[in-house]
Amino acid sequence: MLVDLHHFLQTVLIAVGALLPIVDPLGSAPIYMELTKGIGPASRSPLARQVALDCFVLLAACAVIGVYVLDFFGLSIPDVQIAGGLVLSGLGWTLFTGPDKSDGATRSGAASTVASDWRPTAFFPLTMPITVGPGSIAVALALGAHHAATFRKSLAMALADVLGIAIVATAVYVCYNYADRILRRLGTTGTLVLTRLSAFILLCIGVRIAWDGIHALLTNAFPRIS
Repeated sequence: MLVDLHHFLQTVLIAVGALLPIVDPLGSAPIYMELTKGIGPASRSPLARQVALDCFVLLAACAVIGVYVLDFFGLSIPDVQIAGGLVLSGLGWTLFTGPDKSDGATRSGAASTVASDWRPTAFFPLTMPITVGPGSIAVALALGAHHAATFRKSLAMALADVLGIAIVATAVYVCYNYADRILRRLGTTGTLVLTRLSAFILLCIGVRIAWDGIHALLTNAFPRIS
């Protein structure tokens, strides 16, 4: 019994340790705030809660049934890396090169539009690919790819993965819900610098993930490349 509990907790910690650095909700907070400038204070907490819930559902689905879905469509993890990396790179480039939307009139005009209907943006792009990108999806798929000897152990490992994902989703909610307080301490200039830096890092991560997928496909097709 103690051995099983130890293995369960170890699996939970592995899931948290593998996903949390990649999801990086604290590092994504500046981009989250940049994309939600027009949303009023009353809508921020429900939006952060919805994004966290979407992250949990998406990552849990990838961990539990993701491998079977990819296998059904004849897809592989490198395919996910390439497609997701390109999307992430495009979004990072747009945020990095876009104008500074700090003008008061522009922000107030956007508020009346976005605050009334923030739900469509909760999943795309706030949940995917900003928070749950191709890297974290690939990790979740890898977590769910392990197979235990018995159904009971497989179920226990799946529950452990889901619990670890729930902890990561809670961290997303906390960082996004209090993102304005975190960034307020940085000031206008500090927030702008951090936003641009985060966008550039997002662009680099997208390029890296896409290249990892390309390299994996090339290695499988031409083993001598590796």
